[in-house]
Amino acid sequence: MSYDFDLFVIGGGSGGIACARRAAEYGAKVGLAENDRLGGTCVHRGCIPKKLMVYASRFPAQFEEATGYGWSKPESHLNWSQMVRAVNNELDRLNGVYQRMLDKSNVQLFRGYAQFVDSHTVAIGDRKVSADKIIVAVGGRPVKPNNIPGIDLAVVSDDMFNLPEQPKSLVIIGGGYIGVEFACIMQGLGTQVTQIIRADRILRGFDGDLRSTLTEAMEKHGIRIFNNSNQIEIEKTDEGVKVISRSDKEDIAVADAVSLAATGRKPNLENLGLENTGVEIVDGAIAVNEISRTSEPNIYAIGDCTPTMELTPVAIREGRIFADTHFGKKDAKMSYENIPTAVFSTPEAATVGLTEEDAKAKYGDEAIKIYRAKFRPLYHTLSGQDEKTLMKLVVNRDTDKVLGAHMVGEHSGEIMQAIAISLKMGATKADFDATVALHPSSAEEFVTMR
Repeated sequence: MSYDFDLFVIGGGSGGIACARRAAEYGAKVGLAENDRLGGTCVHRGCIPKKLMVYASRFPAQFEEATGYGWSKPESHLNWSQMVRAVNNELDRLNGVYQRMLDKSNVQLFRGYAQFVDSHTVAIGDRKVSADKIIVAVGGRPVKPNNIPGIDLAVVSDDMFNLPEQPKSLVIIGGGYIGVEFACIMQGLGTQVTQIIRADRILRGFDGDLRSTLTEAMEKHGIRIFNNSNQIEIEKTDEGVKVISRSDKEDIAVADAVSLAATGRKPNLENLGLENTGVEIVDGAIAVNEISRTSEPNIYAIGDCTPTMELTPVAIREGRIFADTHFGKKDAKMSYENIPTAVFSTPEAATVGLTEEDAKAKYGDEAIKIYRAKFRPLYHTLSGQDEKTLMKLVVNRDTDKVLGAHMVGEHSGEIMQAIAISLKMGATKADFDATVALHPSSAEEFVTMR
């Protein structure tokens, strides 16, 4: 049967664009539909604008720390509108970069919302196109919990990048990485932040030492954290947006303008027309096998609309492996082991491999040996700040293999990227020990731990 395209990609985020371009490089005729700006969540409502705001939030502390080195503290204040404008200008530039990348790759772009007509046909507005293979890369979106009265008064993470004014105070509901990152960003920018979480600690699923160390640091920076807060409600008062404990009716926090619901995300599958196909949905996500194929043989899915890890580099790699396999005739498979990730908090945190808790659950307590270092980095010996860096290795006693690495401290993400290579290659603790340290650096602690 003849189709309009060899591959049609629904979604112009990082994963979809990477897949489309790689397939086109192999000679495939590729179409791509996107209803919003190119680049997806990461570029426009996530990684990039958030990291730029992280940079902005750290200048006040740097001004203060400079006095320990002999500099006079400058008088400075944040122009919120100018920061937001500068961030959005960069996002506009990146949108143009993605457009030029697609043009250069000869990927035909359809501006509009694509919906399945059947398993080989999608409609974009009034136009219908057919494709041999279709890949869904529509990402996800933030959601508000429906069990919190007054939750409609809260904004979601997408809205944080375009607030017209900087709030003097902010309540953040949620202890995941998005809530933690925005808590640190806004506190660093001068907003008083209160974070309310359901669990006993932030960052459920991360290593316990990492969670405790980061919590301690955030509280030192002035962030108020209320844990085990399962029953809350939000109401609008003359004072602002108030969060109340439903169990004892006591006030937990008041924000002058907004509260942020950072309580999770869900796949963006509404109105996609999947009911016109045989694609199976499980727990709100598109079910896929180890090669990203859905229950419909010619339809595939990658990224945050599937149950795999919600990370931009994961979606990109899934998309490229799909193209390599189907159009490049290469034997490639996606591996989800030892994928590094960072939390761009202040201080930063990063991790790769198994947590101590997961390693002990998998191999048994006696099979796991922990190497841990917590110290004041050289930079802060003169800055006058009470900042600590945590580094940790999780090692299998029987094989000496390093199963996990975790860090809280400056440049954690940059350091963990290199550590991830070691774990991916199966490095042992002896390999770490045999590596000559780069001195003086914080990173050297990973090869000097005893």
